[in-house]
Amino acid sequence: MLSDFKAFIAKGNVIDLAVAVIIGGAFATIVKSLTDEIIMPVVGAIFGGADFSRYFVLLSTPEGYDGPLDDYAALQEAGAAMIGYGSFITAIINFLILAFIIFLLVRYAKKVMEEFEDKPEEKPAGPTELDLLKEIRDELRAARPDYAPDKGPMG
Repeated sequence: MLSDFKAFIAKGNVIDLAVAVIIGGAFATIVKSLTDEIIMPVVGAIFGGADFSRYFVLLSTPEGYDGPLDDYAALQEAGAAMIGYGSFITAIINFLILAFIIFLLVRYAKKVMEEFEDKPEEKPAGPTELDLLKEIRDELRAARPDYAPDKGPMG
């Protein structure tokens, strides 16, 4: 079983997948930063708030909490029950951006791979039916000098 596992790990696909996961994780961090630091402030400004990820619905506060009810960070730290729809929308936007960028990368990779694939050589077109009939006629003439297809059976 250990040798099977070693053979499995040694395959290029597994190593390629591991590299892809690591690079994907790093890329996701970049996309998250793009979304959090550039896109969401613009979206928040359009919808009237500077910090879109802080939109939430407060369900209940923990006992003894006397802090502000509109401070997302304080409520979250206190363990209040909240629906953080702003964070959810931010996560959806992160996903859509990441999915679109991956789509573009895969599309580009396919295009590049198609250029390097061995394209089947186009075979020259064979002789036409007319060419074959002419060859048959010429062979018949060569074999029988008295053959004259132009004269017909009545000669």
